[in-house]
Amino acid sequence: MIAVDTGFVLALLDPRDRNHAAAMKWEPSVEEGWITTWPVVTELCYMVSTKLGVTVAIDCMQEMTHGAIKIWDIPNPQAREIPALMKRYANLPMDLADASLVLLAEHLGHGRILTTDERAFGAYRWKSRKPFHNLLAQAP
Repeated sequence: MIAVDTGFVLALLDPRDRNHAAAMKWEPSVEEGWITTWPVVTELCYMVSTKLGVTVAIDCMQEMTHGAIKIWDIPNPQAREIPALMKRYANLPMDLADASLVLLAEHLGHGRILTTDERAFGAYRWKSRKPFHNLLAQAP
């Protein structure tokens, strides 16, 4: 499974996005399986509705509910770590969606991610010391 962030999915959906071509190259990796979190889905729905319209947001949600992207529920014990993560990376700052992806990496046991946020995910560490590997920054 590959973790996906808001910016990647938005770039995939929006042909005007500067990262659209790079995102499209990674579309076949959906066969390996994409996974995200509910905070990312919430952020994505808002951004898609704002940039591309409500109809596109509804279509996106239909695809997700049919399994195009698996959505991980953060268990309560891990969710309790979110404030500490946000405090640790307050200088970036880290938002809830990003914190949830750090927890997802810990759950998956790897930091493979598709994201347009190279600055943040270049700085974040899962398990406190392991770097993310942003696949979007390389050729598929």
